[in-house]
Amino acid sequence: MSRIHPSAIIEDGAQIGQDCVIGPFCHVGPKVRLGDRVELKSHVVVTGDTSIGDDCVIFNFAVIGEIPQDLKFGGEDTRLEIGKRNRIREHVTINTGTEGGGGVTRIGDDCLLMAGVHVAHDVQIGNRVIMVNHSGAAGHCIIEDDVIIGGISGLHQWVRVGRGAIIGALTMVPNDVIPYGLVQAPRGELEGLNLVGLKRRGVPRADISALRAAFREMAQGDGTFIERVKRVGEDTDSDYVRRIVEFVTGESDRSFLTPRK
Repeated sequence: MSRIHPSAIIEDGAQIGQDCVIGPFCHVGPKVRLGDRVELKSHVVVTGDTSIGDDCVIFNFAVIGEIPQDLKFGGEDTRLEIGKRNRIREHVTINTGTEGGGGVTRIGDDCLLMAGVHVAHDVQIGNRVIMVNHSGAAGHCIIEDDVIIGGISGLHQWVRVGRGAIIGALTMVPNDVIPYGLVQAPRGELEGLNLVGLKRRGVPRADISALRAAFREMAQGDGTFIERVKRVGEDTDSDYVRRIVEFVTGESDRSFLTPRK
């Protein structure tokens, strides 16, 4: 019972779920799979080997699933996977993966990508992520759950942004951001913790206090940043602090934004 405007082009092979709405002048490619109740407003292009989960809404002039903007891309088969209940606003572009980056770009559930956002090849985005107008994530970035990226901000390729972090507007992020971090300034600086976000999500006061103490130790203790983080991990009962320790001691292709002493 999907409603498809007569001016829309649905290529042979495309799979359209139940109760979808496909508006005027949309173009859906042959390898596309739309879940139930997906809405394409108008002039939306969905192409490539792309799957879009239930209840997503994609607004006018978005281009979803085109090939990567990577000169090394040789036409290999790669994918784009988008989860459920996402809102993808006007002029958003999301590319498929590359063979060298794992072959798949992923977006989780309940995200909001505002107008003009770009998500490059092999990016991995978690759940409940907000990318504000004209922000972008370069190739291979990892954005964990509950992150907010401010308007006209950009992530350097391979950067990881930890869970619950917030990036201010007009910010270039050249290095990894710890979970629950607050980053701002034109050349991103780790200014503190996303305390407002933590409180809004109902994080217990004891965990917020533990995070603040851990941040002070990471900023002011002896030794390198990695050494200070490891010491914090040896003396904490907070799962939130442990997430920071695991993030910092895990594998990364970038260095970290570190607190200013």
